[in-house]
Amino acid sequence: MSRGRKITVIVVAVVLTASTPFFWLLDDPDTGQLVAASVQGATGVAALVWALLQSSASHSQRGFVVADTGRAEATGGGRASSGVRRPREAGNGSIRVERTGDATSDGTGSNANSGIDFS
Repeated sequence: MSRGRKITVIVVAVVLTASTPFFWLLDDPDTGQLVAASVQGATGVAALVWALLQSSASHSQRGFVVADTGRAEATGGGRASSGVRRPREAGNGSIRVERTGDATSDGTGSNANSGIDFS
């Protein structure tokens, strides 16, 4: 889970849990209100515990190696990779590319890669 999402879940969980007693303080709760407030409090506590136990994906991602890959060819606007292609936001784990195959492209808009493509 990303750091931003983890913080959001923690804030929402704290708000849910902290607001639960207000249902009891506002008026004499009937059975339905008591059950709803209990479910709300339990949901907040469960979300808080879950968020705290999640490790951050970008910090715990392990590296990988790509080696001895085959030939990649892109034609007619296609994309080919004999290495690694991933978005830059995918994390900060290490990547090592060794002895990749040939990568060729032919045609407008074609793209071939034999290393690391952060696109």
